[in-house]
Amino acid sequence: MAPAVPLPKYHQVYLVLREQLAEGRFSDGLPPELSLVQQFGVARATVRKALERLASEGLIDRRPGRGTRPRRHDGHGAPAAVAAGRLPGLLGNIVHMGLQTQVKVLSCDVVVAPAAVAQRLGLPVRARVQRAARVRATHEGPLSHITTWVPQELAQGFGRRELAREPILLLLERAGVHIGRATQSISACPADDAVAARLDVAPGTALLAVDRLVYDTDERPVQWLQGLYRPDRYQYQMQLSRVGGVAAKVWVSTELSAQFH
Repeated sequence: MAPAVPLPKYHQVYLVLREQLAEGRFSDGLPPELSLVQQFGVARATVRKALERLASEGLIDRRPGRGTRPRRHDGHGAPAAVAAGRLPGLLGNIVHMGLQTQVKVLSCDVVVAPAAVAQRLGLPVRARVQRAARVRATHEGPLSHITTWVPQELAQGFGRRELAREPILLLLERAGVHIGRATQSISACPADDAVAARLDVAPGTALLAVDRLVYDTDERPVQWLQGLYRPDRYQYQMQLSRVGGVAAKVWVSTELSAQFH
């Protein structure tokens, strides 16, 4: 453990275990709680909180009498939730949300990038992009209406069928893109008639508007997302920790998550 790091102890344990899961360890199951307590030198409650976080993200499966094991597998034999864990911070959480919801692909086609899209993705005039529109839903009903724009050369390996099965960030990684980071802004806007019908709300209902630009590890824009979310089924949460002494006025985010139901 690193006392100087401005992160709760349980979160440090969580990050180490998540990285080990992403590396493919624990194929025979995670060590018992008491072993993890000794390994990290923390209280049992701290280990349990870290494991609960991993379980809530779908990375592990905890069953009394059967131990704790990595959870879920994709068609390539690797744990799908662990694949999400390879992505940093909120991006991994977003992939997890994609794995836990159902999606309906409304459209998927290749078009000439509108000027605003070309500018955001750093593309030349009249470059071609894949434009896809989808609605995500939980067991309670529609959750979000999402439009994504991806440079054509990066989207050649997937289309409507693949988008109906897997989150687009995993498809991009499978196509050889190394996801690095994303910038995101959240605002609000009223639902127009078409979006209102798809999200089962009244026209004019206030929706959370998410604008997200995803970059690869070479700082190249690889996806622009415009999402509209029902605020009664989606929450964006951030935990802040103060850095420094009592008089410090600098805060850093230690957790990023997109909660939905």
